[in-house]
Amino acid sequence: MLSKFFPLIKEKPLNEHVQSRDAFIYLERVMWTLGWTEPYEKRWAAAYKVFCVLTTMVCFILVPISIVVEYVRRFKSFSAGEFLSSLEIGVNMYGCSFKNTYTLLGQRKVRKAKLILDRLDKRCLRDEEKSLVHRYVALGNFSYVVYHTCYWVFVITNFIGFLLIGHHAWRMFIPLLKSDEHFLISSVAEFLLMLYVVTMAQCSDVCPTVSMLMARCHILLLQKRVLRLRSDPGKEDDEDLEELAKCIQDHHLILDYVNTLRPVFSGVIFVQFLLIGVVLGLSMINVMFFLSFWTGLGTCLFMFDVCMETFPFCYLCNMIIDDCQDLSDSLFQSNWTSASRRYKSTLVYFLHNLQQPIILTAGGVFPICMQTNLSMVKLAFSVVTIIKQFNLAEKFK
Repeated sequence: MLSKFFPLIKEKPLNEHVQSRDAFIYLERVMWTLGWTEPYEKRWAAAYKVFCVLTTMVCFILVPISIVVEYVRRFKSFSAGEFLSSLEIGVNMYGCSFKNTYTLLGQRKVRKAKLILDRLDKRCLRDEEKSLVHRYVALGNFSYVVYHTCYWVFVITNFIGFLLIGHHAWRMFIPLLKSDEHFLISSVAEFLLMLYVVTMAQCSDVCPTVSMLMARCHILLLQKRVLRLRSDPGKEDDEDLEELAKCIQDHHLILDYVNTLRPVFSGVIFVQFLLIGVVLGLSMINVMFFLSFWTGLGTCLFMFDVCMETFPFCYLCNMIIDDCQDLSDSLFQSNWTSASRRYKSTLVYFLHNLQQPIILTAGGVFPICMQTNLSMVKLAFSVVTIIKQFNLAEKFK
């Protein structure tokens, strides 16, 4: 059913030409509407850059500031639920501004990484290799659809929930509109602005996930090629050595691909690690003490979306670490015992490189893995514990 509206989430047959860069198609289309990529026609390059500057100014700077302005102007009129709902979004929105900045500035590196993927695709000659690429391309596009759906469902649910009780969902300051006198118009304006901001945020969250999905795809392809080394008795020693050299080249290309994207993802995930505990803590307090069912449902969806910002990527990084270990084991288990001395010396060099797993770090401080992610999530429970111990929730009611 879903594939009728989003055909690229379905795996293409082998007779259709598919590249690894096709996993970014849905993501690139949305980024184009935000002004983050390149214009389709060079004659519109200047206008497209102006559009990019305008969207950046509005969503990166003005919208986060509008929430703070509303705190200053109308702080006494906030209910506890409104304030916490606005605060959790406001804190996350400032973090999103930094994440989006890293993603926007890193687009040149992303385009360079896609050229490396094109070189890796040239090695996919067998049907089973092409099938794996097709599967991961479909998975990459499906990932964007999932993120897009989850993020937009939160915005729509939160907007409707607060609208039903006659309150603003986010309380932004919008010039020429008074939030009390023009309640419906200002609420709709907030809703549209939040949809646009959330769309930017999901691009920053999906880009690392899809990029590392394709890295894992080519690691698995390399593992299959390593297992086939010296499996054909009809090949001569020079041909076997050439196949081993090609595997070494593939490994270098995969490392170049990851290292090209490393600075972009490092900044994005570092910001999210700093925010996740505080944002989830505020959301949990809001749900436990202040919200009704419908407004609480929107906040629960928000908490789920915040977890999605780091969990899939951290889980994928863990899988890649395990894949690197499996790749090293596969090379050691290949048929090398009866090979020539030159082949064995090359294999030892390759094996030494494979024993160094691909590990990403957030800001050069935190290793990006499930253990770090869970440690950051635990901060949310610490925030809730502090609120309970000092009985702060009762004082806000």
